[in-house]
Amino acid sequence: MSFKVKFWGVRGSIACPSSKYVMFGGNTSCVEVSCGGQRVIFDCGTGLRNFGHWMMKKGVRRADILMSHSHWDHINGFPFFSPAFRADCEFRVMAGHLFDVPQTIHDIMAGQMNQPTFPVPLEAMQSKMTFEDFTAGEDFTLGKGIKVTTTKLNHPDNATGYRIDYQGRSFCYVTDTEHLPGQPDENVLELIAGADAVVYDCTYTDREFDGKVGWGHSTWQEGIRLCQQAGAKRMAVFHHNPDHEDPFMEILEAEARLVWDGAIVARENMRLTLA
Repeated sequence: MSFKVKFWGVRGSIACPSSKYVMFGGNTSCVEVSCGGQRVIFDCGTGLRNFGHWMMKKGVRRADILMSHSHWDHINGFPFFSPAFRADCEFRVMAGHLFDVPQTIHDIMAGQMNQPTFPVPLEAMQSKMTFEDFTAGEDFTLGKGIKVTTTKLNHPDNATGYRIDYQGRSFCYVTDTEHLPGQPDENVLELIAGADAVVYDCTYTDREFDGKVGWGHSTWQEGIRLCQQAGAKRMAVFHHNPDHEDPFMEILEAEARLVWDGAIVARENMRLTLA
């Protein structure tokens, strides 16, 4: 059975629609995983809009959406997700980061679409849509044989890391998270142990990190250190800093590959095949 990954949005913090971001992409976080034709979507950044258009063209009418968290750059593609406005589509939106606040993921998604910040309310979406909250650290199964393991990440307002195991292969989505220098995150290490592919928050470089402590993000160097320690096979540099334009990213890519040949840099529309 097929196990494939496609990147629809790889940028962090804010979308960057500019010629300076052509090679790697300017849309914010959205990653599609296809397990034997079952679709799992990670995050609803601006990349979700293009994924929605693709769904309509291909006749795909159902997906599970797993949210890392609900900061703007991870949810603001949702109001522009065209399949959500069709009655013949079905979606389940799940989140594990709201365990210590009174809001639910439904509240968050509906709230960003309320006036005066948006003119079209959530109720205008005609698809069959359900919202489910869980607590990061819980495990569950999606569809036919998709095992999902979750963990809590170190991020302001919390975030959830995910691992999908399917047909003997594994994929991990680990963003947004901040590491403590010299103290490998045990939650992340356990989650990514032996994984075939890991998407990791590489917003900064180690050199930039000292000036960004407390902002909730990590570095590509730390991602490599974690993946090597955990025995992961590949790591995709992800959640690119909006200040990192294409020339910077090209240099970063070359440096990362020199450090570890298992490192790749995520680009919009890039595909990975795990099985």
